[in-house]
Amino acid sequence: MFPEYDVIVVGAGHAGCEAAAAAANLGSKTLLVTMNMQTIAQMSCNPAMGGIAKGQIVREIDALGGYSGIVTDLSTIQFRMLNRSKGPAMWSPRAQNDRMLFHLKWREKLEETNNLDFYQDMVKCLLIKGRKCHGIITGLGHEIKAKSVVLTNGTFLNGIVHIGEKNFGGGRMAEKAATGITEQLVSLGFESDRLKTGTPPRVDGRSLDYSKMEEQPGDDEVIGFSFLDIEKPKKQRSCWITYTNQTVHDILKTGFDKSPMFSGRIDGVGPRYCPSIEDKINRFSERERHQLFVEPEGWNTVEVYINGFSTSLPEETQYEALRNIVGFENAKMFRPGYAIEYDYFPPTQLIYSLETKLINNLFFAGQINGTTGYEEAACQGLMAGINAHQRSKDLEPVILKRSDAYIGVLIDDLISKGTQEPYRMFTSRAEFRTLLRQDNADLRLTELSYRLGLASQERMDNVIEKRESVEKIKSILKEMSVEPNEINDWFEKINSSKISEKQKGQKILLRPDVELPALAEVLPKLKEALFPFSKEMIEQASIQIKYDVYIEKEKELVQRMSQLEELEIPETFDYKKIISLGNEAREKLIKIKPRTLGQASRISGINPSDVQILMVFMGR
Repeated sequence: MFPEYDVIVVGAGHAGCEAAAAAANLGSKTLLVTMNMQTIAQMSCNPAMGGIAKGQIVREIDALGGYSGIVTDLSTIQFRMLNRSKGPAMWSPRAQNDRMLFHLKWREKLEETNNLDFYQDMVKCLLIKGRKCHGIITGLGHEIKAKSVVLTNGTFLNGIVHIGEKNFGGGRMAEKAATGITEQLVSLGFESDRLKTGTPPRVDGRSLDYSKMEEQPGDDEVIGFSFLDIEKPKKQRSCWITYTNQTVHDILKTGFDKSPMFSGRIDGVGPRYCPSIEDKINRFSERERHQLFVEPEGWNTVEVYINGFSTSLPEETQYEALRNIVGFENAKMFRPGYAIEYDYFPPTQLIYSLETKLINNLFFAGQINGTTGYEEAACQGLMAGINAHQRSKDLEPVILKRSDAYIGVLIDDLISKGTQEPYRMFTSRAEFRTLLRQDNADLRLTELSYRLGLASQERMDNVIEKRESVEKIKSILKEMSVEPNEINDWFEKINSSKISEKQKGQKILLRPDVELPALAEVLPKLKEALFPFSKEMIEQASIQIKYDVYIEKEKELVQRMSQLEELEIPETFDYKKIISLGNEAREKLIKIKPRTLGQASRISGINPSDVQILMVFMGR
């Protein structure tokens, strides 16, 4: 009934969809197995993509030829570029999406993908022989063989849903959990643990009084995520802001004795940076209110998502508390919030390609590795799909360094440091964030992907045009002289110091209060010279000129750090023979088996003196 596949992807969440698309687009005969074809790329929690650091990841996925950015743009109902008041390294795109349209567009993209088959069934175990994975066995008893398998099980592995004192098996509300895989992997020597995540109640938007809330419209300009020319929405839907209050907090506290989180019925650790409302009022008891974002779920639905009100308290407590929020006095609840507890496998058990150390040809991506968020899952799926293809064709793995992409930072963090709580990406995790901006993801990554055969010719042509145009704009500013009488009146208006002799346009642009589009409006000759170039090209050139000193400093730092990254540690290196290493350092090094001295230096518990000792023993 089934042919042998190059790659089988288990699970069709954000990680699974990107993995399947990547492997198939690279030329692998791929099978995507999911328990429910109707929930492909389901937005299980917030109907939104991007945000701080997450937006950079989606841009990187798109630059590499993944689908998340395209699908996001096709289903956007509101777009905002966050942190515009800060430097470009902090700018982060975020989109509110139509939940149903997002799922439909993802499915359309997958069904248009050559080499990709689908099958609806649960995977109960893997075909393992001689420490190699060579396929799966489904719940209906089908043995399906493959050269590589990617597990992207999300929250479904032995998932348990909690609402107050009620709990039942499930990977999401109204969807059954997946069983068998954890037990098999543990029997093979894998270490597993439990994590928790949660989601807020959904309410009927018709029952809310928006006049009592603060409106949060989208940006005037919808930039979007994809570097391809995707049509942007002509209109947008607003989100709204309201707050909890002391009465709401007091009502929520009445349900604490029935809370699965406080009663100990949940063993898993929850996300530190997206805590439940009960966790927030417990940990931050001095706060009189907490901000809530009231977010529409799509173009043609009245369902509303209450961002900031994630909870697993009893339904009646949730309902009573909701109706004491300003604007929610008559709120009708569509469904309650809930927590979900699930199995994950500490990611120190992986190598950089996301292949497991214990079993060859087996890859993990997404929440199975302890991450939280669609974006973190999707980028792992993309890289796991690429590397599952590479493995099936006996090709070298594709590995992004910390200086290449946020994706590289995320994977390095996971396999070098592991995680005991759901991992979320932040700009602060990236030491080279001035280099890893959202605006230059295509310049950083598309050429690599094009050489692999994933990014299209159109994407590569766009990058070549962008590079050439940016250099031309920089050259124009470098060569253009500006006389004092051309600019001083404008400088006076913007409270900037006047010039007494002519200056190059490039030097003028270095002023913190001068932006290139505004400068072009003042200087007709500059406006004429920039006319052939798009807004994106002009902005890119401006960023490169303004932040050149910082960019060069980071490049120098990358160069210095790369010396450690290039010092590879042999797989057979025996840490036990190094008596001068401390016990903790030795145990961590034996467990993680770092690939390079650079990776070793980032392992929690390894200090600079340990790295120096390793260098001595390696003859360095």
